[in-house]
Amino acid sequence: MNSQLNSFDAVVLGAGVIGVSTAYWLARAGKSVCVIERQPAAALETSFANGGQISVSHAEPWANPSAPLKVLRWLFDGNAPLLFRPKLDFHQWFWIAKFLVDCLPSRASRHTREIVKLATTSKTLLKEISDREGIAYDRRTLGILHFYRDPREFEAAIPVADLMRQHGCNRRIITADEVVRIEPAFEERRDEIVGATYTAEDESGDARKYTQGLAQACIRIGVTFLYGSEVLALDVNRAGHEVKSVEVRTPDGYRSIRGRDVVVSMGSYSAPFLRAYGVSLCIYPAKGYSITIPIGSDNHAPVVSLTDDQHKLVYSNFGDRLRVAGTAELSGYGLRLNAGRCHAILENVRNLFPRAGDFDKPEFWAGLRPTTPSNLPYLGRTHAYQNLWLNTGHGTLGWTMGAGSGKRLSDMIADDEAVLAA
Repeated sequence: MNSQLNSFDAVVLGAGVIGVSTAYWLARAGKSVCVIERQPAAALETSFANGGQISVSHAEPWANPSAPLKVLRWLFDGNAPLLFRPKLDFHQWFWIAKFLVDCLPSRASRHTREIVKLATTSKTLLKEISDREGIAYDRRTLGILHFYRDPREFEAAIPVADLMRQHGCNRRIITADEVVRIEPAFEERRDEIVGATYTAEDESGDARKYTQGLAQACIRIGVTFLYGSEVLALDVNRAGHEVKSVEVRTPDGYRSIRGRDVVVSMGSYSAPFLRAYGVSLCIYPAKGYSITIPIGSDNHAPVVSLTDDQHKLVYSNFGDRLRVAGTAELSGYGLRLNAGRCHAILENVRNLFPRAGDFDKPEFWAGLRPTTPSNLPYLGRTHAYQNLWLNTGHGTLGWTMGAGSGKRLSDMIADDEAVLAA
């Protein structure tokens, strides 16, 4: 085997939207890049069937002042938007403790501001990438509409929208009549809507299609992808604070992949993988569900991307199919579908938009969102190793923050090399 094939400027662990975005910007900066992915293609885990929203308007973190009381109400409701299944797992309870601390108003406000900044930059870069590379991903630029049926939920949304506008996200308050004008599918439910917010600059699209298209663009500019390959271990020099190589089991056998820099973008699995090397990340998987409903030419499905804040569901129309996703289970790493929760989502959609599509042919899916208590990702160098970097923990906003996170990390690595060269 040619040893040259085993040595790269950067090795990226994970080929979801975060890992592939990171690889793209590193390659654009002139670096040789290898991406290692255990699945047979990119975007087959968390990025596979998510809600499809590119949503700066979702910048308010889960950990906010109103969250603790909501979580208490939901504890004993099997169909609650957030389902907590306690385990004898220190990491689960530690995550919850930090989540409660991050609900403090000052912390929630600071985190919102930082998420808006990264998400806004990322949305601009995503358009730049898709235009440059010609990536088709069922993109819609009709904005995102957050609608409310509960007056208390709507009242609570007003200061949040005000805060986001202060930080540069134009999430404006609108009336129920404006909701129907923006999205006519609500006409039969006009009397149920008490108000909404609308962010015209937000978008939607299929994250899997985008990520797989971006992976092809990466290949065209020289990135190597090792699909079907499992990262077994890092060979580290603890005394020298350096990762020497990544030990990988590929379809062709075992290989040691050397990289000047190593980037961990393994989603929910980043935290357990790195514990063995003294790197502690407060990431816990939040299992989310989605259903995909076929739609035809005579349907009355919504065309604007929607968010139902009361039920924590998002809607995105991909032309021939309607994607509805949401809810979260803090229950470990299992991916078994909960039939009750799947059908609860389906019935919610059917009740709201009874002519949206073919409800007899839904496709159900579940994935693990790599969630931090603050909803801010880990983005930067680890303290333990000078050449080990993190781009992980984006929770529900990986699709929204992916392009910006990849660019920011690529710039960090370039800046670090410039300092070392000087």
